[in-house]
Amino acid sequence: MGLISQAVHDSGRHVIGVIPKTLMPRELTGEIVGEVKVVADMHQRKAEMARHDAFIALPGGFGTLDELFEVIIWAQLGIHDKPIELLNLDEYYNSLLSFIDKAVEKGFISPNARQIIVSAPTTTELVEKLEEYVPCHERVASKLNWKIKIF
Repeated sequence: MGLISQAVHDSGRHVIGVIPKTLMPRELTGEIVGEVKVVADMHQRKAEMARHDAFIALPGGFGTLDELFEVIIWAQLGIHDKPIELLNLDEYYNSLLSFIDKAVEKGFISPNARQIIVSAPTTTELVEKLEEYVPCHERVASKLNWKIKIF
């Protein structure tokens, strides 16, 4: 994340990092780039991230997958209609996308819900898709004004 943040910052863009207070000693080991918002816990981190315009998942581990699937479910339920994108560097997400496609094939995920996730192998393509994004999936729930409760 540090390298990505630095590159974004160096290109003149605003960088916001959202981190739970308990992770600061472990995760903030180098120079801080941009703005850092410290929150109480992971629930508040997700709520803060939901206030912004899009979700982009870089290659990552369990935490990334947790956040990714939660925002996908929020979109499916109609809590938001923001783009959810995967930066599929070096085909990192190919197996996950194949799994999701298999779930569509078997009827566990609707073809329309599959459209919630957009992926691209480069940042240039990802930004192009972000600019062209139009929500096209059916929502499970009809309300878009749900509140995110922080526990």
